[in-house]
Amino acid sequence: QVQLLESGGGLVQAGGSLRLSCAVSGLTFSSYAMDWFRQAPGREREFVAAISRYSRYTTYADSVKGRFAVSRDNAKNTVYLRMNSLKPEDTAVYYCATRFSTIATSPYDMDYWGKGTLVTVSS
Repeated sequence: QVQLLESGGGLVQAGGSLRLSCAVSGLTFSSYAMDWFRQAPGREREFVAAISRYSRYTTYADSVKGRFAVSRDNAKNTVYLRMNSLKPEDTAVYYCATRFSTIATSPYDMDYWGKGTLVTVSS
């Protein structure tokens, strides 16, 4: 059974940092691109960041570019999202997702999803 388990969410002040982790089991981790999405109340789920199988390619939403960094450790079957300079508008449930093979940025292209972790940024 494929499982994706996010952790690291919480409450942080604007300007602060958090690192999210997503531990993956039940698949060959290095065969899958990894994504982060987020969903704020009343908004559609939006793409945040993605990383290719061996970290050659990364891509980011314009809203987080320069502030967030996605990375992965294939030996640990874990993908990370380092979030710096957090803003109140970053408040959302953050979801880890995975897709077989190549990077995609649409939620409809994801094969598996985690259940999310809440990030709240206070002003």
